[in-house]
Amino acid sequence: MDLKPNLKKRTLTFGLLGGAMAMGGFLTACTTQPTAPGGTPGTADTPPAAPREFRAAWVSTVANIDWPSKPGLPAAQQQAEAIAILERAVSLNLNAIVLQVRPSADAIYPSKIEPWTEYLTGAQGKPPSPWYDPLAFWVREAHARGLELHAWFNPYRARHDNARSPAAPNHITNTIPSAVKRYGKFMWMDPGEEAASKQTMDVILDVVRRYDIDGVHIDDYFYPYPIEAPEVAGNAQALDGNGKPASKELDFPDTPAWERYLASGGKLDRPSWRRDNVNRLIEAMYKGIHREKSWVRFGISPFGMGRPDRRPPGINGFSQYDKLYADAELWLEKGWLDYFVPQLYWPIAQTAQSYPVLLDYWISQNPQGRHMWPGLFTSRIGAPAPTRTYEPQEILDQIALTRQRPLSTGHVHFSMIALTQNRQGISDKLKSGIYTGPALVPATTWLASERPGTPQVSGAPAKDGVRLKLKAGKATALYAVWSRHGGQWRFDVVPASRVDWTVPDDGKLGAADLVYVSPVDRLGNEGARVQAWRKP
Repeated sequence: MDLKPNLKKRTLTFGLLGGAMAMGGFLTACTTQPTAPGGTPGTADTPPAAPREFRAAWVSTVANIDWPSKPGLPAAQQQAEAIAILERAVSLNLNAIVLQVRPSADAIYPSKIEPWTEYLTGAQGKPPSPWYDPLAFWVREAHARGLELHAWFNPYRARHDNARSPAAPNHITNTIPSAVKRYGKFMWMDPGEEAASKQTMDVILDVVRRYDIDGVHIDDYFYPYPIEAPEVAGNAQALDGNGKPASKELDFPDTPAWERYLASGGKLDRPSWRRDNVNRLIEAMYKGIHREKSWVRFGISPFGMGRPDRRPPGINGFSQYDKLYADAELWLEKGWLDYFVPQLYWPIAQTAQSYPVLLDYWISQNPQGRHMWPGLFTSRIGAPAPTRTYEPQEILDQIALTRQRPLSTGHVHFSMIALTQNRQGISDKLKSGIYTGPALVPATTWLASERPGTPQVSGAPAKDGVRLKLKAGKATALYAVWSRHGGQWRFDVVPASRVDWTVPDDGKLGAADLVYVSPVDRLGNEGARVQAWRKP
């Protein structure tokens, strides 16, 4: 996610999507007949279906991309920066944060398995000062604002190439050195070593047990992205078909595990064996997470292009299937995940890696009907040279195209820094035209379909609107609140921790004359609507 291979790019002139932005208004806070994909419109006395869309942003801790802004900040400043990110998310009507909790076999939380990450304090193994638990803080503050918090883990990276401090004594490079291999500038947990997979599983299940997270999220780093073998770098004698120096990729040094596999009678070829190593961990994660907590969703964000033998005509480039040994199509086929976030980090007009063509491909590979929420490269807006930058309109058009596909019900921005900095006005444009009102996360009905219990609600007029008293029923995480102002329905989302809430007067249409409240559980299932207030 923070490192990508260079892909050959082919572009052509492409006009703005005619009428695509008209789709941006389907999720509005105040309208006469709001609708949601697959939902039904309301009537004069009945609110419409709640708008549904997963709207999230990644918050990277590796290399201090998003948070904290630099290592060594006092705990109070780290917390203030986290609050600022969450407040920006709320102001934009996002509904989830995907927070990186394990950058390089280390942790942003107290762990008995792995050391504190250096990105917090500047030294691996050193806790924040004064001491606090950053992950517990993020979960608590996100939920208080009605936001989901998904814990993002890097499954195999052991040491980042920009690490500035020595590995702590309890880092895996010191505790289980046989499970780690050097690959170029990286130290990488070997997927063929059982001890490496066990450590990743132990870490993830430890977080699931100890923290009230909404999801477990892993990124695109399985076997490492290939690097050039040093012995052929710059070898002018070896030329490729274009007359340029040929490169030979450095093979991942997993020979000990491979030879043990063969000696035990294994029959797979080496690429298939590598894919099987990853597949077994993915399946174990999915089953293990839900065995601990049935409501914690498991999401994967792989590289955005699929197997070469299945790609649509005209699509070409890097093969994660052959190079990262990531069989993402199989994971979808087996249903070993709850949501899928392919990193579609290319513009609409780049025909060899076209955003809508790739999105349609992944939708077609999803027989189990898992959530399809593509990743957007929002941080390309205003990126420094020589990176190819995006105009804000590229992201707006990609969201519009996604909304045209009923089987793709959300998206994730990489990364939050572009939204906090409001690069080239992207946050303003999202708020004014795309995210004009809040939305519920789409329901994950295959994990549980039982509706939450009916809340106790009442309303009374107040000087600034209608004051609601709220008491949650069973399994309630949020309240969906519909209020009617001058014949138009307005939608709000309220955390279940709130015991009171004011439905504010509408500046143009005045006070609400009818208010309904419904409970929503951790999986997005909505319960029965209760009339909380009707003007006499």
